[in-house]
Parts: sequence; C-alpha cells; structure tokens
Amino acid sequence: MKTLRLTLGATLFAAGIILTLLPGSILLVLGGLLILSYDWPKARTLLKYFQTGMRRSACKADAFLLARKLR
Repeated sequence: MKTLRLTLGATLFAAGIILTLLPGSILLVLGGLLILSYDWPKARTLLKYFQTGMRRSACKADAFLLARKLR
C-alpha cells in the first residue's frame, strides 16, 4: 500500500509540475503532495508552502477584483 501511495503521489506531483502552464494544474501538485505527506515528512513542508502561497495569491486576487468592482 505504501508503494502505491508513493507512486501515485509522485506521479500526480510530477504531472502537476510538468503542466504548470495550464490552469488547474496546481491541484495535481497539491494532490500529489497530500498523498506523499503520509509517508514523506519533507512533503508536509512543501504542502504547507504551496497552501500558504495559494492562500496569499487568492487573497490578492479577491482584493483586486473587489477594488475593481467598487470603482
């Protein structure tokens, strides 16, 4: 089971990195890191980093869209 999780997680992570130019591919990266984080402690750190970055960028996008709407 551990080998299956590591293989699936690595595949999703690699596919997400390769497809970084397409919208929504970051979800593959997060999914891969989520699966890898069960068995690989370094993946937990990377998952936290990507989640923080996504939260920051979503807050910036919300602020930009709200400011644009109020003009």
